[in-house]
Amino acid sequence: MGKDWWKKSVVYQIYPKSFMDSNGDGIGDLNGIIQKLPYIKKLGVDVIWLCPVYESPQIDNGYDISDYYQISELYGSMSDMENLIEESSALGIKIIMDLVVNHTSDQHRWFQEARKSKNSPYRDYYIWRDHPNELQSNFGGSAWTFDETTKQYYLHLFSKEQPDLNWENPKMRQEIWKMMNFWLDKGISGFRMDVIDLLGKVPDQMIKENGPHLHEYLQEMHQATFGTRNTMTVGETWGATVDNAHLFTDESRCELNMVFQFEHMQLDKQPGMHKWDLKELNLIDLKDVLSKWQDTFAEDGWNSLFWNNHDLPRIVSRWGDDKVYRKLSAKMLATLLHGMKGTPFIYQGEEIGMTNAYFDSIHDYPDIETQNMYKERISKGYPEKDIMASVQKKARDNARTPMQWEASKHAGFTQGEPWMKINPNYKEINVEKDLKDTESVFYHYQKLIRLRKENNLFIEGTYQLIDRDHPNVYAYKRVLGRQALLVVCNFYSKPALFEYQQKAPLEIQILLSNYKDSSKNINHLQLRPFEAVIYQLKE
Repeated sequence: MGKDWWKKSVVYQIYPKSFMDSNGDGIGDLNGIIQKLPYIKKLGVDVIWLCPVYESPQIDNGYDISDYYQISELYGSMSDMENLIEESSALGIKIIMDLVVNHTSDQHRWFQEARKSKNSPYRDYYIWRDHPNELQSNFGGSAWTFDETTKQYYLHLFSKEQPDLNWENPKMRQEIWKMMNFWLDKGISGFRMDVIDLLGKVPDQMIKENGPHLHEYLQEMHQATFGTRNTMTVGETWGATVDNAHLFTDESRCELNMVFQFEHMQLDKQPGMHKWDLKELNLIDLKDVLSKWQDTFAEDGWNSLFWNNHDLPRIVSRWGDDKVYRKLSAKMLATLLHGMKGTPFIYQGEEIGMTNAYFDSIHDYPDIETQNMYKERISKGYPEKDIMASVQKKARDNARTPMQWEASKHAGFTQGEPWMKINPNYKEINVEKDLKDTESVFYHYQKLIRLRKENNLFIEGTYQLIDRDHPNVYAYKRVLGRQALLVVCNFYSKPALFEYQQKAPLEIQILLSNYKDSSKNINHLQLRPFEAVIYQLKE
């Protein structure tokens, strides 16, 4: 296994609470994941990214950790976790875990001790001030909460139950390294790092992301933990730009393998506004952003490729057509992404074309971010129908409805009462149905994953955008020596004409299409709604 194994991998993200419930309590668990490992293996992925399963009061669905060394009873036990690592490994599947170290839960022992006294040895594990400034929480409202016991304010860039750790404290950092090595010794293969670019925050200067000492901390982390092991690391960096992304990912700097950048996922909000202020996606903007990131990591560094995760709505509802052309548009979006250079991430249910839920009531959207936004906007006088339209389109809850396994009660997710309402379309959209249909979204994903494993062009080929100004078609080439891939995607439901202006290749082969009878006439290609084709060209 080479040290760059993650470049050839495809990652499947599991949100445990909503994946599979094995004991009937309505909450997905580790044994449920173990039951479904053959399904994950069938898809062809080789890495699972497991969202947090640590001990937690679940204020933010496990991203508020009260004990890094314990598995939450909701999900099972440490022996269940060890079994999952072992059984996955037997199938050739690695596990990476979520590393949430910007903040802890307020129930964590460190914070419980820190708030008792200003002289507590744990006081400096967190960030305290006599007077708050104007810094805002990412979940709305002030980022400072007054603590009665010691009459000071503590910092929380998320909910008040998620106090921020003080990364300037070397003792606290040592505790984090110890915890990371504990999990690496258990046999996991790396980490997805939650909001990692916030670690260097300087609250007094209103700096949240990319603070002056951030990269020192990451280099120290690399040296003290995964740097000596053959692991995969990907950092969640909402503040990443093409100018600073290399600081995280250049191998010579010894920090991370990849980052998640979110520039492309912010193209359907009003400029300068919040994600809830919607606008239509402009395809040329998307081409420019994705191409910019492909070019940024053309020589060094590496891209993560994703449309979905637990913080984003379902892509087929967002930029596809989840009604008339659900299957075709889901396959098109998959083709567009998986043909690019980088490591693809698939979020549970994406591979069967799961959609947003379109619930009518705010009570069916339990996420703390959604609830806070709803209250804030109601109080400011926004019309409820506009707020709900934003929620139905963009709420994180859309990704968190339980996985749709079959058409039986509760979609086969649980024998009990599910913790969150199931998308009502589960009888139409489910795994069992997809596995019986050779033309399903599932088998399209399976073929894309197989192509990446069989054809080095997908890994090493250079990226070239074609016909940037075409308003309806996203086309690009991947080139390696005299071989090339041409990926052509009609992004919309209207037919479109694409004309390949370059020198005609000697040989054209269709590797994959979402229609059975796609044309090889690439000089004059009449594309049907959401048609997506990968051609292999010999030039």
